[in-house]
Amino acid sequence: MVIPVGDVNPAQRTPWITRLLLLGTMAVFFLAQPWTADRCTQAQFYVEWAAIPAELTQGAPLDAEQLTRGPLGACDLEPVPDKSLALSVLASLVLHGDVLHLLGNMLFLWIFGNNIEDRFGHLRYLGLYVLWGVAATGVFVAANPDSTSVLIGASGAIAGVLGSYFILYPGARVTVVVLPLFFLTLQVPAVIVLGLWFLWELRAAGAEEVAAGGVAYLAHVAGFVAGAVTALWSRVHRRRRRPRRRRRRP
Repeated sequence: MVIPVGDVNPAQRTPWITRLLLLGTMAVFFLAQPWTADRCTQAQFYVEWAAIPAELTQGAPLDAEQLTRGPLGACDLEPVPDKSLALSVLASLVLHGDVLHLLGNMLFLWIFGNNIEDRFGHLRYLGLYVLWGVAATGVFVAANPDSTSVLIGASGAIAGVLGSYFILYPGARVTVVVLPLFFLTLQVPAVIVLGLWFLWELRAAGAEEVAAGGVAYLAHVAGFVAGAVTALWSRVHRRRRRPRRRRRRP
């Protein structure tokens, strides 16, 4: 296994949005989430704020009987009848399961987000980040409409960042460390690092049980594809807008 720790791809603009996403997501985790509480207290928090596929497909929050099914059934949870389902989709993009989940996502955002922000511009990048996250959630919900598992994490949105980077900067050098040999670092083209990451996620998505909980690999795959499609569209659009040089007659 390899872990990316940096890239050799300087950006022209200061990545203000990437920094705000990093700081905001970490602030939510450490200041708003009950991350030091017991498992059931955390589960109740997720039921109140996070996206749940069954809620989105039925258009209403889970009732008391539904809360006893699936992975949520291990805890005695209270229904949240006034929950905003639209807000839950957005809130899920800044909620995380534990410190490792948070730090892993923030590492990838820090390494690859600045160049994508540089390419698309601050506000457009923010809009795309949210769009990729929502698209990733939507695909997972469509594939698991009856699931009562909570969807949390910025992984889908960040996968969109990776998909765009894969298309726009395939030759950029990414510094990786090799596990368990932390002292061994290599510089590998982004197309290899991100391509292998995507293949791993695709394989895991094909093997995972529907609505079994755990890591939502399908959401990662969907986010990556959404980001790649966005980048491809951007490249085609730029070529069309580029003025053609007129040939001079001899």
